[in-house]
Amino acid sequence: MRQPVPALTRAMPWLVGVAGASAVLLGAFGAHALRGVLGAGERELWHTASQYHFWHALALAIACLAPAGKARRCALAAFAVGIVLFCGSLYALALGAPRWYGAITPLGGLVFIAGWIALGLAFHRTDKAAS
Repeated sequence: MRQPVPALTRAMPWLVGVAGASAVLLGAFGAHALRGVLGAGERELWHTASQYHFWHALALAIACLAPAGKARRCALAAFAVGIVLFCGSLYALALGAPRWYGAITPLGGLVFIAGWIALGLAFHRTDKAAS
C-alpha cells in the first residue's frame, strides 16, 4: 500500500524552484533594470542580497537531499525564512526602505546560521546511522 507523501515533501521542489528563479530574476533586475537608478551603496546592498539569495537557494536544494527528519525540516524552513528576512531587507534598503529595515538583516543572518547548523545535523545523523 502506498504511503501518502507529506506536504513538505511535495512543496520542496517548488520552494527550491521559486528561490532559485527569484534569485536569478532579482539579480538580473538589479544588474540591468536598476543600473543608473541605484547609487553605489545601494548597488552593493543589492549585490550582497542577490549573492546570499542565490547561495541559499542552492542550500535549499542541498537540504532536500538530506534524510527526512526534524533537522532537515528546520534547515529548509531556516533557509527559506533567511532568504526573506536577510535578502528581503537588503533588497528593500537598496530600494529606499526606511533605515530601520536594517535591523531585520542580522535576524535573517542568524536564521541562515541556524539553517546551516540544522543541515549539518541532518547529515551527521545519517553518518552515525550508516556506521
